[in-house]
Amino acid sequence: MANANVVTVTDSSFESDVVQSSTLAVVDFWAEWCGPCKALAPTIDALANDFAGKVKVCKVNVDENPEIPSRLHIRGIPTLIFFKNGKPVDQLVGNHPKDAISDKIKEHI
Repeated sequence: MANANVVTVTDSSFESDVVQSSTLAVVDFWAEWCGPCKALAPTIDALANDFAGKVKVCKVNVDENPEIPSRLHIRGIPTLIFFKNGKPVDQLVGNHPKDAISDKIKEHI
């Protein structure tokens, strides 16, 4: 079930959804076949709910949207990139606990 607080981003919507976001944007780069990505998904949903209105939480399927991950030099998934004022300010690679991701978000908002 889709979470209303999570924005699905594509190569074509990345600029408007992430780069032009007025708030911190946390982008989860994932793929359907990726076990750690699936394990991280409930955490991403929970964080999207926790920070609703303060942070824009986005997901990019790297198989369907190869351009942005390539431009950002993403080598492994899941990768979370934190964008502030259109620029990447932080990154986490792999499945991290909710508290660790939450702390990163708080650092940047």
